[in-house]
Amino acid sequence: MGFSISSFFMNLGAATGPNETSVNAITLFVLLLTACIVIGHLLEKSRWMTESITALAIGLCTGIVILLTTKGKSSHVLVFSEDLFFIYLLPPIIFNAGFQVKKKQFFRNFMTITLFGAVGTLISFTIISLGSMQLFKKLDIGFLEIGDYLAIGAIFSATDSVCTLQVLNQEETPLLYSVVFGEGVLNDATSVVLFNAIQRFDLSHITSTNVMQFIGNFLSLYFTSTVLGVAVGLLSAYIIKKLYFGRHSTDREVALMMLMAYLSYMMAELFYLSGILTVFFCGIVMSHYTWHNVTESSRITTKHSFATLSFVLEIFIFLYVGMDALDMEKWEFASKSPKTSVGVSSILLALVLIGRAAFVFPLCFISNLTKKSQGNKIRFKQQVTIWWAGLMRGAVSVALAYNQFASSGHTQLPGNAIMITSTITVVLFTTVVGGLLTKPIVRFLLPQQKHSSGIMSPDFTSSKSLNLPLLGINGQEPEGNISTNVTRPSSLRMLWTTPSRTVHCYWRKFDDAVMRPVFGGRGFVPYIPGSPTETEGIIQ
Repeated sequence: MGFSISSFFMNLGAATGPNETSVNAITLFVLLLTACIVIGHLLEKSRWMTESITALAIGLCTGIVILLTTKGKSSHVLVFSEDLFFIYLLPPIIFNAGFQVKKKQFFRNFMTITLFGAVGTLISFTIISLGSMQLFKKLDIGFLEIGDYLAIGAIFSATDSVCTLQVLNQEETPLLYSVVFGEGVLNDATSVVLFNAIQRFDLSHITSTNVMQFIGNFLSLYFTSTVLGVAVGLLSAYIIKKLYFGRHSTDREVALMMLMAYLSYMMAELFYLSGILTVFFCGIVMSHYTWHNVTESSRITTKHSFATLSFVLEIFIFLYVGMDALDMEKWEFASKSPKTSVGVSSILLALVLIGRAAFVFPLCFISNLTKKSQGNKIRFKQQVTIWWAGLMRGAVSVALAYNQFASSGHTQLPGNAIMITSTITVVLFTTVVGGLLTKPIVRFLLPQQKHSSGIMSPDFTSSKSLNLPLLGINGQEPEGNISTNVTRPSSLRMLWTTPSRTVHCYWRKFDDAVMRPVFGGRGFVPYIPGSPTETEGIIQ
């Protein structure tokens, strides 16, 4: 019996039962994932293309083929589900981000990352919410309540810096990579927390007391989510260190790490906390303690398993968004008023650009004021790169838009349909156009020069920084013949300008004296044949 591609796509739209539909959809997505990996590898050296752009383009092309072969009867294989995205697809990606993060770089730049990821997101949220509230009234898009405008602010404050991270070199620009990476995680967490808080906030009676209570709840949720992630990570480290599953079964160790990681996310969702923050910090803690407590084979397995799962799911998400973008149900409503749809998309895109610039450059200026060394300051070209990295919008924005303006993936009201199609338009435009330009722009702004990065690693700071005994690694004096006749800053100035290094020194002492003897970690697990070696590690 013969087989043709066209008949396969026609069967996708003409499946007679749920089982047949599921088999067709899964088969198609496996084929597309394979194609994305192969084509992405072939285009790795391309001046323009990145893996995310490749996956999105393949998803769009597949959606077009399905439309043509089914004569417009079917426009997608799977309906976009925010539950599928937030419960199954996002947690492994965020956990791997925390598990693989360079902890020293992340925490040395934590204040700067927090400025961009939390404060910056709030500024962008405010500008987009107020801007849409004023400008959308001039367009006929149906009745939107104040809660909808605030939700729009949260939806379009969520960035997607994957394209830029795929281009930046972590070794050449460690501080810049750390800021872009860290901001991306905290930004998603802040946007989702804001969105969920808006859903539960009584907007019919807004008073100063309610606003202060809202801010207090927001900060409390941030703190509680972080503590929960750390607690679950420490619990996994303690269990594995005490029971030492690896002596009996490597599979049990790997399974326990995976399940504990996912448990942290689901517990956060159960208690209405931020699952993104929780699983991210759980990943950091597990990489610092738990990973060093397992056998060497388990370490290799978990390292590559988490990375592979994250890699595949990221490609799946871009495919998912690309194919769902051609859902005709939404576009039929929006096509009845094309001028309005174009106007809404243009306004949102302009607000994204303005909102991003409104906090990146001022916060960079503030961050630079706290850094005495010129080598540690973020120069203008790096600021432009940070601004550009946050212009792209991705699946988080799409998922939040569906949550706010759709029911079970379907849109019935014209105003809601316009908001969903406008969100998809902004996501596609920023991802495709922005993604295609990312490589040339980053390479123009940051020419690849070995050992001459504009933003230096904190390990190679100025002589003044190196001459502070308190800031030496592990509390030791810096090596080298560097003059010590340097005017010392005041203690307050020292703590403000180099807080992360000071805190890092005290943390290492506390970690070695209290934490590692209890929870294990590098150098604190007795050697048993088949156990991990002390010299290996994935986190620098």
